Amino acid sequence: MKVIVVGGVAGGASAAARLRRLNEHAEIIILEKERYISYANCGLPYYLGEVIKNRDELFIQTPEDMKIRFNIDVRTESEVTAINTEEKTVTVKSKTGGIYRESYDYLVLSPGARAYRPNIPGINSDRVLTLKNIPDTDTIKYLIDVKGMKSAAVIGGGFIGIETAENLAKKGISVTVVELFPHILAQFDEDIAVLLEKELVKNGINLFLNTYVTAIDEKEDKLEVSLSNGERIIADFVIAAAGIVPDTDFLKGSGIELGPKGHIIVNERMQTNVENVYAVGDAVEVVDFVNGQKTAIPLAGPANKQGRTAADNIAGINSVYKGTQGTSIIKVFSLTAACTGNNEKNLKRFNIPYKSVYIHPMSHASYYPGASPMTLKLLFDEQGKILGAQGVGLGGVDKRIDVIATAIRFNGTVNDLAELELSYAPPYSSAKDPVNIAGFVAQNYLAGLSHLITWDDFMRLNRDDYVLVDVRTESEYRKGHIEGAVNIPVDDIRKRLHELDRDKIIVVYCQVGYRGYIADRILSQNGFKVLNITGGYKSGLPRGM
Repeated sequence: MKVIVVGGVAGGASAAARLRRLNEHAEIIILEKERYISYANCGLPYYLGEVIKNRDELFIQTPEDMKIRFNIDVRTESEVTAINTEEKTVTVKSKTGGIYRESYDYLVLSPGARAYRPNIPGINSDRVLTLKNIPDTDTIKYLIDVKGMKSAAVIGGGFIGIETAENLAKKGISVTVVELFPHILAQFDEDIAVLLEKELVKNGINLFLNTYVTAIDEKEDKLEVSLSNGERIIADFVIAAAGIVPDTDFLKGSGIELGPKGHIIVNERMQTNVENVYAVGDAVEVVDFVNGQKTAIPLAGPANKQGRTAADNIAGINSVYKGTQGTSIIKVFSLTAACTGNNEKNLKRFNIPYKSVYIHPMSHASYYPGASPMTLKLLFDEQGKILGAQGVGLGGVDKRIDVIATAIRFNGTVNDLAELELSYAPPYSSAKDPVNIAGFVAQNYLAGLSHLITWDDFMRLNRDDYVLVDVRTESEYRKGHIEGAVNIPVDDIRKRLHELDRDKIIVVYCQVGYRGYIADRILSQNGFKVLNITGGYKSGLPRGM
C-alpha cells in the first residue's frame, strides 16, 4: 500500500505518523511545499515576542526524525500542483527534483490555508507581511532585530492579529490594530471581547474598530496606512492578519468536491467524494458539533484528530470525526479568554433559541492568597442543553472552559454542570466550583426560581414599566450605580417592601448577581414581579452602564 500525504503540518503529519503506527509495511510519502514540516505555527507570535527564545523549539518533527522513527519519506519544497484521480497520480514541482509524477493507492490532502490579503492598494508591498509560517516569522524578526523597525500596523483583530500585536508590543514596537468588525475576536461575543479590548488599550495598543484599511502607500522608509475613518497611520511595516483561505487552488479540475469558499468537502470519516482520497485540517469543511451546520474552523487540535481519523480508516479501522465545537483560548497580556461551542451570534444566525447567564466567581477560594475574579458566560436552551460558554480572567479560565467543553461533547446539560464533582482545595478552587455555580444559576433560571434578564434585554424595557433597585450596600451605591436606580440593600429589603410599587416590575441588581438572586427570592415570594440582571453591575460596566 502506497500513501501520499499532501502537507506535512498538523493534520498531515498526524495522519502519516498514525498510519505508520497502524501499518509497518505501507509506503508513506509526505509532500510539503514549504521548507519545514510539523512545526508549532501557534507558537510563532510567542517566538516574535521572545517568550519562546529558541527557534529550534518550534519544530516538533524534522524530515530526518520522521525518517528515523517512522520510516516516512518526507520531501520538503515539493509542491503538488495537480492531481489526476482517475490515474491516481499527483504532479509534483520539486526544488531539487524538478517536475515529476507520483502514483498512490491512498491520498491524504492536508494543504492547510494561506493568509488572506485583502484587495487593498499597496497590499503587495514588501513591507506588508503575514505570520503564517517559519519564513514569515524570520522576516519579521529580521526587520525588528536587524533593521531596528519600531512601529507596526496589524490588519485584523482575530487570534493571530491579537497575539501578534501583544508580542510585538513586548518587543517595544508601537502597534496599531485595525479591525473591520465592531469588536475583536469574532469567536467571542461583544460583552466578553470588550474586556480584552480594554486590556489591549491599557497596554499601549492603538485600536480601531469598525474600521478598514483603504490604502497602503510607501513614503520613503515608512508606510502610510489610510483608514476608512479618514485617519492615517505611519508604520515601519504592516502585518496582514485578516483571516485565512483554504490553499486548494491546485485541486480545481481534479474532480474533488469543494465548498463555496474553496474548502474540501468530506464525510465523517474524512473521505472526499473521490474513492481513496481523504482530507484533513484547515482546508476542509467540517460540521459544527453544536448546531450541525457546515463550517470551517481552523484549529490545530481538530486538525490532528482529523488526521488520526483519516489514518484509521485507511488502515481499516472504522473511525468517525463527530464535528468541531471550536474550543479556543487566547492570552491577552495579563488576561486569559477562552470559549467553546456557539456564541450568541451563531445561535441567532441559525435561529436557535437560547438563554444566557453570567457569573463572576473567584479563580479559587477567596480567602486563599492570589484569588482573582473571572467572568463566565453560559449559553443553553430551554431543556438545559449547553450550547456554548465564554470566559475571561486572570487565572482559572482555561480549566473551567475545558470542563464545559467536555460536557458539551457528551451532550451535557446545566444539571450536569451543577452535579459535577470537581477537585477542591483552597489554592485551586472553591467547594462550589465556578462550573458548579454556573450550573446552579442556570438551573434556578429554568426552574423559575430566579427571574433573570440580561443587560441588553433590560435596556429594551419601557422605563415606565419598572422600578430599578440597587440591592448593594450604601457605600457600593455611592461609588457608582445605574442612573435612576434606588438603593435598598438586600439585608433591608424585607422591612422596606412598602416602598416598592406592586404595579410595576421590580428590576434588581447587585455587584455580580448573587444578592440580586436573594432579593429576587424575597420579592417574588411577597407577590412582586421581579427581574434580576444576570451578572449584576459588573456585567454592565463593560457596556458603559
